[in-house]
Amino acid sequence: MADPETTVARSCPSAQPGMSDAVVLGVVETGADGRQRVAYVEAPVPLTPELAAIAAPASAGKVLRLAAKCAGGQCAHFDGHDCSLVKRVASMLPEAARKAPPCFLRRTCRWFTQEGVDACFRCEMIVTEFKPNPRLNAVAAPPEV
Repeated sequence: MADPETTVARSCPSAQPGMSDAVVLGVVETGADGRQRVAYVEAPVPLTPELAAIAAPASAGKVLRLAAKCAGGQCAHFDGHDCSLVKRVASMLPEAARKAPPCFLRRTCRWFTQEGVDACFRCEMIVTEFKPNPRLNAVAAPPEV
C-alpha cells in the first residue's frame, strides 16, 4: 500500500502572496481585544492580482491568510521531513479554539497531517504579516542552520 504522505500533495496553510498557486484560506480580523485571528472562508478562492489589489494600501498577506502547495525543501521551515513552524506552533502557543474550525484545507494540510488537531486549535491565531508580540515572533522564526 502506498504511503499517503508521498501520494498526496501537501498544502501549506501559511503561504506567501507571491506563491503561484496561492488561495485564500481566511480573512484576518481584529477583535475588540485587539487580537488578530483568522475568519476562514468556506471554499478556496484563488489569489488573483485583482483580489490582492483590494487589500491596498495593505499587502494581501496582511489582510488575508493564504494557503498553497507546500514548498518542501524550498521553505526555511522545512527540515527535510516535517514543517518546523507547526512543530513550534503546536508546542509553544496556547490553544486559541476548543474545537477544530471548519476548514477546506484539512484533507491536504501539512500542519494537520503532521500535528493533528493540535495545529487546528492554534491555526486561527497565525497571521502572515503581523508582529504582535515577542512570543509569536519567536515561534515564527525559522530555525538557525
